[in-house]
Amino acid sequence: MSKKQLIMESALELFAKQGFEATSVQQITEHSGISKGAFYLSFKSKDELIMALIDHFMMQFISDLDHIVKDPNNTGEELLRKFFYTTFHSFQKHSDFAKIFIKEQAHTFNQELISKGRHFDQLIDNITLSMLDQLYGETVQHTKYDLIYCIKGFMHIYSHLFLFFNVPLDLNLLGRSLAEKTNLMAKQSTIPFITDELYEMFSEPVNKEITTGKMIEIMDQKIRELEESIEKDSLILLKQDVLEPSLSPAIIKGLIANIKSLPHCRLIAYSLRKYYHF
Repeated sequence: MSKKQLIMESALELFAKQGFEATSVQQITEHSGISKGAFYLSFKSKDELIMALIDHFMMQFISDLDHIVKDPNNTGEELLRKFFYTTFHSFQKHSDFAKIFIKEQAHTFNQELISKGRHFDQLIDNITLSMLDQLYGETVQHTKYDLIYCIKGFMHIYSHLFLFFNVPLDLNLLGRSLAEKTNLMAKQSTIPFITDELYEMFSEPVNKEITTGKMIEIMDQKIRELEESIEKDSLILLKQDVLEPSLSPAIIKGLIANIKSLPHCRLIAYSLRKYYHF
């Protein structure tokens, strides 16, 4: 075993008992029986070690899911069953790491860790979207994003049963059960909640700035959708201000308030407040 692997395994044991913040480099080196110098030859800091652990385990997990979805022999409910089976088998096999990652994501203010979590979450979404398209095609065109969140909800809730409550699980039965539920939702659901626009907003990094070009693109689309109204006039004025700033903050806030009055314009109102930093 290399020193890097030894450090990662020792750190994982300590992180599982104490969490990321409470575990020091000194404790890791003592537990692995190496010097601090040897540690810093492998990792520049504890944060780099944490990110390396996350990358190692999450890429294994994502690669396993991607392999299942891309295997041409997996079709229909059997693909769904294997998708869920692989998910929970991976959680079970790496339960110590899974517990740490879930707990730390829920309590951390570390922006790098949050960004890392969102990056892998997006990769899982992409694999899931590919699976839904493969299984249902146009049938789920309007409900696919709701289905993604339902599937991720299954993954989250059921993994807690054996990670935190020690409930013994028959993974084959669980896979079949969730495959059946997903199949029913995909075939019977007709009322979407998560639109393309809403999903795109969820998918953007927390601190990502909205560019002028992107803001104009969003506004042009909404202007085309709206009938003649005070909301449309307000949006046209705001578009002109985005292109050539001239309005006072008070007027801009008033125009955004006009737009927000329509339920289907609340997302663009949110985007405008984010753009103007209100």
